[in-house]
Amino acid sequence: MKPDLDRHKLFSRRAMLIGTGQFALMGALVARMYYLQVLERDKYATLAEENRISLRLIQPARGRLVDRFGEVLAANRQSYRAVVIAEKVGDVKQMVDMLSTVIEISDRDRKKFMKEARRKRAFVPITVRDNLDWQEVSRIEVNTPDLQGVFVESGQTRDYPLGADAAHALGFVAAVSEAEQTGDPLLELPTFRIGKLGVEKTYDTILRGKAGRSQVEVNAHGRIIKELSRVEPVPGTDLVLTLDRGLQAFVSDRLREEPSASAVVLDVHTGQVLALGSQPSFDPLKFHDGIDHKSWRLLNGAETKPLINKALNGEFAPGSTFKMCVALAALEAGLITPQTRFVCRGVKVLGGARFHCWKRGGHGSVALKWGIKQSCDVYFYEVARRCGVDRIAAMANRLGLGAPVGIDIKGEKPGFIPTAAWKFATLGEKWQPGEDLVAGIGQGYITTTPLQLAVMTARMVNGGRGVVPHISRDNLTEEGLKPREYEKAPDLGISKRSLGLIVDAMSGVVNESGGTARRGRIDEPGMSMGGKTGTAQVRRITAAERARGVKKNRDLPWKLRDHGLFVGFGPVDEPRYAVSVVLQHGSSSRYAVPVARDIMRETLWRDPLNLGPAERARKQAASAEGGEEN
Repeated sequence: MKPDLDRHKLFSRRAMLIGTGQFALMGALVARMYYLQVLERDKYATLAEENRISLRLIQPARGRLVDRFGEVLAANRQSYRAVVIAEKVGDVKQMVDMLSTVIEISDRDRKKFMKEARRKRAFVPITVRDNLDWQEVSRIEVNTPDLQGVFVESGQTRDYPLGADAAHALGFVAAVSEAEQTGDPLLELPTFRIGKLGVEKTYDTILRGKAGRSQVEVNAHGRIIKELSRVEPVPGTDLVLTLDRGLQAFVSDRLREEPSASAVVLDVHTGQVLALGSQPSFDPLKFHDGIDHKSWRLLNGAETKPLINKALNGEFAPGSTFKMCVALAALEAGLITPQTRFVCRGVKVLGGARFHCWKRGGHGSVALKWGIKQSCDVYFYEVARRCGVDRIAAMANRLGLGAPVGIDIKGEKPGFIPTAAWKFATLGEKWQPGEDLVAGIGQGYITTTPLQLAVMTARMVNGGRGVVPHISRDNLTEEGLKPREYEKAPDLGISKRSLGLIVDAMSGVVNESGGTARRGRIDEPGMSMGGKTGTAQVRRITAAERARGVKKNRDLPWKLRDHGLFVGFGPVDEPRYAVSVVLQHGSSSRYAVPVARDIMRETLWRDPLNLGPAERARKQAASAEGGEEN
């Protein structure tokens, strides 16, 4: 009996322990359910609703870029892309192979698609090919029965009517990189593009617009069931530029005849940029969906650097175009007069060094105007020696050299104007008298950009006003775009007499006998041009090269040739426009002169401040018919 009783007591204790445990667990479960379903009911009801309702962003249309007459420079065009929904396809790879028999699919597109197909859910559309033309869209539609799961979707692509001709000025848009993510949900949209260069980058925030919102109901897998509400996006703001589309195209086309060249056309009174050209250039659309490695290597590795905006970022010795700065510095300091003469015998000796003039036999007795007209190096050696580099640098800075001039395009290079203090602080060496002479002809440490040379010219011919270049008609402020107020630019404090002497001499360079740019004169009434030539030496022809028959700079390999420069203004009697042209490794200024002449003639003929497209077309038609303008 006793063993049975002991076993019964043991069983009872175990049953009680198990029962107690079960009761405790049941109590805990009930308490938890009470907590979740009663006490936290509102919280989890909200979370459940958020899981069921999804908020989707709607991408806004990017603002257009238009020229001064309203002609489109950048806009959005409807584009088509082929997409595949994996859940509707048996074998994704096989379907892509089948689609490739209908439209061309590159290896790059194929690899990108397969990568996305592995990452995304089966019901999410994945792009196989972008930018389909009408024929490709038609072929897909015709073959729809055999292409299960393949669809054509429409979207928007940035379009640049001028293509490469305005790529450096306008820039381009491309996908947002991880480094550019700011927390703005709009930047996380896979199809969203932002400005990466030029105007597109500088004014990106106002061109983007504001995203719309779509509230949709989704199931547990994230599939959209229906749209509940929708707020339409706000398109980006259209931006009016100071460029003249036709002139921009002309400038780019003219520069294309050279291996590497740049040019800038400015309004001398307002600083409006009418044209900004840099050649060779690139197709901005290549960057919209990501440029392939081969194209990138070709662009980035090219000797002529097509990706660099040479008008803003090309830094070159100004050569003889700098001589007007030297002359103004000496005139303003009272170190020379228009009648001061120096004798040029083809060389100036200073200490043990010999400094040659470009004309071996010399120019004889030379005063200011003849010195500029003939670009006599010996004359400017002597002027620079009297003046000193610090006075020259101060004048150059006032005219816009040696620092960014402040154009509303990001990335402008500053160029460089040396001083005696700079050399001692940087190199620990004193400035030498011979370096004054080198600086006097725009060589040595001095570098400038084509934009700075155009600004320098504008400030000299507009009466000494510190005009600042810009490419947008409106100012970008914290409140958005505000109309630009064209108040008179500040006076630089240069005497009108000194400026008048320089302008007269620059007119003589082109329009008078003996001028180095006589070939650049424009004979049409009211369309005369003044200017100054410049050749910036890259290196001298060696004795060994002469022995091999190299006689002229143009006989050297392209990268060893001198740079050819020209700065000009027109019309002479009432200057309105300034132009600068730099032919990189162009051998001599003689090749830059006709380029500048053609650009200035086109600028004056078009007269962008007064003519709209309709009036210009009328004028062109009248000219073609032999009629006369009233």
